[in-house]
This record gives sequence, structure tokens and C-alpha cells, in this order.
Amino acid sequence: MRSAGVAVAAAVFFASLAAAQEPNRPRLDTNQTYVEELVRPATLAIDDPMAVFAFVLGSLPDRVKVYPTGNYYYFHFLHNGLGYAGNIRLDAISREQGKINFDYYIDTTEWKDDHPIMHRLLGAADGVTLEKVEDLAYRVSYKDRSVLFALNDLSQVKPPASAIAPDERFLGTIFDESAIRFFLVFNTKLKAFLYILDETEKIQDELYPAKRTDRILIGKRTGFAFYRDLRRERKILVGAFAANSFVNNYFDGPFDQLPENVLPGDTLRDVILQIEPGLKGKIDRLGWFNDGAGQYLVHPYLLYRKEAELSIFHTCATSRAVPAAAYYNCFVIDDSRVGVPPRPVALMGKPGKSR
Repeated sequence: MRSAGVAVAAAVFFASLAAAQEPNRPRLDTNQTYVEELVRPATLAIDDPMAVFAFVLGSLPDRVKVYPTGNYYYFHFLHNGLGYAGNIRLDAISREQGKINFDYYIDTTEWKDDHPIMHRLLGAADGVTLEKVEDLAYRVSYKDRSVLFALNDLSQVKPPASAIAPDERFLGTIFDESAIRFFLVFNTKLKAFLYILDETEKIQDELYPAKRTDRILIGKRTGFAFYRDLRRERKILVGAFAANSFVNNYFDGPFDQLPENVLPGDTLRDVILQIEPGLKGKIDRLGWFNDGAGQYLVHPYLLYRKEAELSIFHTCATSRAVPAAAYYNCFVIDDSRVGVPPRPVALMGKPGKSR
């Protein structure tokens, strides 16, 4: 055992040395680091949002990149035996008012999901200043600490013409917190949203075919499920693994990462009102409800627990009972009926619906 331990230690040493010499090698995380951080005594006033905000801002480098297009800068930390998650959000509306959103909470789990969220809309009254340095770059300052937040500019990323159907309108490119990119499109005839996988760059996942049909592909890392369109060369997001949505992790799907930075004027609100005219006067230009109830869910995909549940998309897409004009409604889920398993809109005999 002792000689084996020496061998392991030597292997770790030379691996570390090699990693130092090869900067493109993966970063190694160990259980030792996790345990030692978990048991280390912490003096942070965890119930004081401003103290936690100061800790988060003070822990960041001078410049950070906000990759998700919903403008969330996510973070995690361990404190007195618990894991915490949160975000600093520079949303398109609040930031123009000189304010940012700050949230943190005990990590959500499937066995306990009712931990309260500590939320603050921070601005000058809290001693927090937000300065626009350039387009999509903002400096956040609190006390003696300033950090430049560079937002993700995907305005020049466009889908190939072949990836957009004749009745679809391209709304913008999404960078999801999972590091997967999507094109958000709106079908003007069916009044429905779809997320199309952006394949103009390397996909940060490995897709494997479902057992029942290779038309359905699933990400080994993300759990995202895609359908290979029968009509054109593209992959449509049809599923996200339900457990990821429940715990609100990086793989819950792109519904919360709309392309805020490139949506002009009332574009999003206008298409939402085509689906639900009754929301007129109740939502802002980015779909946030005026009463603070949250954001309109652009969520046409299925939350699945088992791979077999995804077969319904292929059944619908190849069904002779589905009119040709309703084909793309095969990838829009209707989950509005309580106690009834979600099904594609095309199998429900209804017009398009995306929430």
C-alpha cells in the first residue's frame, strides 16, 4: 500500500508539472479541495445581502465575461457546510436605470426545494454604481471594489439561410449557460417558438442517438434532446432533462437566456402577443410581467425523465394524421392540461403554443 501511495503521489506530481507546461490541458478539481473548502470556518454574514455582494464582487477579477445572453453572471460558493448559488444580472432594462439584480440562495435539491431566495435590486441608494463603459460593457462598483462586466455580443452570429424555414422569423442568437448556442425563431403561421441548435461552431457536447430512432439525438453532458428535422438540415431542441429543470442548474434549457442584447424595441412582446393577445398591457418589451410574477416562458420543449418519452416527437413528425402545414407544431409541447401527459400541439388539434 505504501509503495502504491508513493507511485500515486509521483504520478500526481508529474501530471501537475506537465499541466503547468501545457496550459490547454483540462483543469483538475479534487474531492480534497471540496472537502477542505466545506469544513473551513467561514465568517461571512450570510444573511446580509450587502455583505455577500461585497464578498462576491471582491472575489472576481477586474474584468469578467457574462456568457449567457440573459445577462446572468452565475456563481457558487461553500459556506459553513452548505452550498450556495446565485447571480449578478445586468438585464437590458434595469441596467439602463443604473441598477443590477443580485440573487443568492442555498443550492436547490430534489429533496428540498423551498429555500428562500435573497434578492436585491441594487443601485446608487445601496452604494452600488453602474457605469456604461462601452456598448455591452459595464463597470459595477461597491465601496473600494470595481469589476468590468463584458456582456456577450452575438449580434453578428446569424443562422445559415438553409436553417430557417420559409414561415419562420429569426429573432436572435442565444448563448445558454450550458455553453450551447441556439437560434431563437418564431413561426409566423403557427404562432410558435422553436430553438434551433447553432452548428456554425463546434458544439460543446457529444450527441448520441436515442434507442428508438436516430432522428432523436441527446447530449451526453447536457441531457438536451434534439430532433433532426425531416425537412431541412437542422436540429430542433425538443427536450431538457426534468431533474435539471427542477434544481435550476445550467442544463434546464434556454428559456431564461433570451437574446436580450439584440432584440430591438418591442419585437419579443409583439410576437408573444400574437400567441396570447390577452397579455396586452401586462408585459414589458422583454416579456416580464408588470405585476412582478416573472417572465413569459418561451418553453416549447419537453421536460423528460426517460428517453422513451422523447419518441412522441418522431411519432408526430411521421404521422399521416398530422397535416403538412402543422408539421412544426410537432415540436411544440402542450402542457396546459393538469393530469394529462404533455403532448405535441400537432397531436392536440390546437394552434401553436409556446409556454
